[in-house]
Amino acid sequence: MNNLALFDLDHTLLPIDSDYEWGQFLVRTNAVDPVEFKRRNDEFFAQYQAGTLDPVEYLEFALGTLARFPRAQLDAMHAQFMHEVINPSIRPCARELLQKHQDAGDLVAIITATNRFVTAPIARELGVQHLIAAVPEEDAQGNITGKLLGVPTSGPGKVTHTHAWLETIGKPLAAFERSHFYSDSHNDIPLLSVVTHPVATNPNAVLASHAANLGWPSLHLFND
Repeated sequence: MNNLALFDLDHTLLPIDSDYEWGQFLVRTNAVDPVEFKRRNDEFFAQYQAGTLDPVEYLEFALGTLARFPRAQLDAMHAQFMHEVINPSIRPCARELLQKHQDAGDLVAIITATNRFVTAPIARELGVQHLIAAVPEEDAQGNITGKLLGVPTSGPGKVTHTHAWLETIGKPLAAFERSHFYSDSHNDIPLLSVVTHPVATNPNAVLASHAANLGWPSLHLFND
């Protein structure tokens, strides 16, 4: 296992933002107040796109919403979300990219700013064992309390969490001959800058410009 392949999730392996779509799903199924929740969700999404999002503020909003529901109800809701939203959005090209690295024997992981409740079933569906994501606090019964454990997995936090995860398996980043990171967002420039093979994947305008200036390759998975 000489190589590492890290993947962002939203707009990288998926052509959608799973966090935003989960919020839209809650509105559509009347699980939350549609007007107020949609207003805040849209506001946070716009901040994310602009690069001005406070990740802790957003995660406390998202996890606070999850805390309203018993875990069994949340899991049932998520199963419906997977069936209606996520599974139809997964493209063969994304599965093929993951499979290419898995077939090569690379260590493959998804690293995402979206919380683990939303993303763990998506990672399983994509066949990826390792997931680095924002961790919601749970009580003894598995219910989500609304609090975030540790620091957010966004921006520079992705670098911190990657190093911490690799430390748990006893293989630092420098030990890999080739380390890839695929991402669509300029928010991920800190982690893109420390791997040996950054790949701007479906890049937004800011990342596309940055990648072009540095000679990073660009990959467009969803040009159909």
